[in-house]
Amino acid sequence: MDNALYVGLSRQMTLRRELDIVANNIANADTTGFKAESLMLETAPRAPARTFGGPQPIKFVLDSGVARDFTPGSLHKTDAPFDLGIEGMGFFKVTTADGERYTRDGHFRMDDIGRITTQGGQAVLDEGGGEVTVDPQKGPVTIATDGTISQGAERIGKVAVVRFDTLSVLEKAGDNLYRNTSNAQPQAAPDARVHQGMLESSNVNTVLEITRMMEVTRAYESMAKMMDSNADLSRRSIERMGKSQ
Repeated sequence: MDNALYVGLSRQMTLRRELDIVANNIANADTTGFKAESLMLETAPRAPARTFGGPQPIKFVLDSGVARDFTPGSLHKTDAPFDLGIEGMGFFKVTTADGERYTRDGHFRMDDIGRITTQGGQAVLDEGGGEVTVDPQKGPVTIATDGTISQGAERIGKVAVVRFDTLSVLEKAGDNLYRNTSNAQPQAAPDARVHQGMLESSNVNTVLEITRMMEVTRAYESMAKMMDSNADLSRRSIERMGKSQ
């Protein structure tokens, strides 16, 4: 009986983790550039708690990590001059106190000294790795689909849009940013197009996520009932053994 309880508990733990991930997806359904996540599972053989001719070994369900869907979300119009949306695969590059970070969230602004930054104040980088700075006195800012920034006839710079050959090297770093966990350097993304005055929506499908939440909740409740039944069966077996002596 103990083996069934341990296996059931391992499954409950992964269901609880999956419920947290689904809830986070739903909470970020309106977050610019957010990418839906899902739990990856694996089974691992372990020695049973006790053996009475049962299987050796038994298999537990384990959390093996989080998968992230980088499928681009749809673009919606905002007309804000520093809102940028990426069509295709690619990331904006920003600088933080902890180094360079990458994001699909193009909800940028101009700070007090003319830098284009994220809403959190991290400076957006150009193709050469420098900060992008504009002069508010020189008129409206125009950003072309290749990322080139202009004021009137003057070219100011070019917003960097980069890509990774393997997206699994990206790890969440907070503030809708990702960090590169590998030594591989990102490459320019010439096929990506930048759209000024537009933002990328989250790619979360709310209906599917709510349905998934219901499925996970029911599975958790079902597993709890199974474990209660096993515990009750074990208790009654012990009572009968005690009466027979």
